[in-house]
Amino acid sequence: MFLPFFDNLRKAGVPVSLREFLSFLEGLKAGLATYDVDAFYFLARTVMVKDERHLDKFDRAFAASFAGLEDIAADQVLTAVDIPADWLEKLTERHLSDAEKAEIAALGGFDKLIETLRKRLEDQKGRHQGGNKWIGTAGTSPFGAYGYNPEGVRIGQSGSRHQRAVKVWDKREFRNLDDTVELGTRNIKVALKRLRRWARDGAQEELDLNGTIRATAEQGYLDVQTRPERRNAVKVLLFLDVGGSMDPHVKVVQELFSAAKSEFKHLEHFYFHNCLYEGVWKDNRRRWNAQTPTWDVLRTYGADYKCIFVGDASMSPYEIAFAGGANEHWNPEAGQVWLERARHQWPDNLWINPLQERYWPYTQSIGMISQIFGADRMVPMTLAGIDAGMRVLGR
Repeated sequence: MFLPFFDNLRKAGVPVSLREFLSFLEGLKAGLATYDVDAFYFLARTVMVKDERHLDKFDRAFAASFAGLEDIAADQVLTAVDIPADWLEKLTERHLSDAEKAEIAALGGFDKLIETLRKRLEDQKGRHQGGNKWIGTAGTSPFGAYGYNPEGVRIGQSGSRHQRAVKVWDKREFRNLDDTVELGTRNIKVALKRLRRWARDGAQEELDLNGTIRATAEQGYLDVQTRPERRNAVKVLLFLDVGGSMDPHVKVVQELFSAAKSEFKHLEHFYFHNCLYEGVWKDNRRRWNAQTPTWDVLRTYGADYKCIFVGDASMSPYEIAFAGGANEHWNPEAGQVWLERARHQWPDNLWINPLQERYWPYTQSIGMISQIFGADRMVPMTLAGIDAGMRVLGR
């Protein structure tokens, strides 16, 4: 009976293997999930999802396979329903407050609730809108959809309005981890995790369990050992384009910056406009009177830094190719010269472009910068793009 579930997972793009599916069946046979919808869901997800980016795809496949009552069309004749009482009782422990449990008890308990539901399904022959008795929509009956009742059973609805139904299969808490949806700080962190090199540094604040066991055995008494906490030792130098055509991308760049700050202990950042020139800055409010010479940056940060430029690369070609081509000041040297110096100083480099990739061929400057950095070193600011970029930097 679970073969359609396996098929739906594969169709949804979850790379589940036959071995994992058989392990899932073995878990069910061993009684790891018996009449408990939460246990069943988490067992299936734990066994068959290897990468958190596939969690939302798994949720969609799970909902499609076990939608149950939600799949019953509103104009169909409803005949019977079988919801194990054990499931509802288990769910009350997670989803209902003490006051709501008291309301259900006052109605006669879940046995009475389900008994009444079965009777109304037998009596009702069509759709009902509003009211507080029949199964329908926009009412206060405990059964139906788009209405309100704290101890309701949702029927014939693809989503929940008040999130108060006892049975909800398709909550989809992990949709922002899917690589087909918009970026966010959380899923940017998922992509940045590709660029990791662990090392131990800093204060001794982490318990060394193996060392403690060894020292205790040697000393004959408890001898607690600690060690420096493991941290991501990768060093990142971030250059962020600001102003002009980058204004529409402020939100997503902020999310990237926030995710990078939390992911990398060794992170330095500077701002620039359109193209790299002789000066960069840390504070956009003081961009003209507190610039840092780019030469100083080149001399200060060693070749062990990973250099990442973030910008839409959309500008006049003159800003890249010619001295004096910048649109805000006179640049003694062309932007291309400074970009090549940066690439020479930091061989591990990348350009992340927030402009949608399908528009790149229509902007000459994007092609010029892509040629300077190399075809595989300009990536779109999508989850898949950042993931590919981190693989390039991690070579």
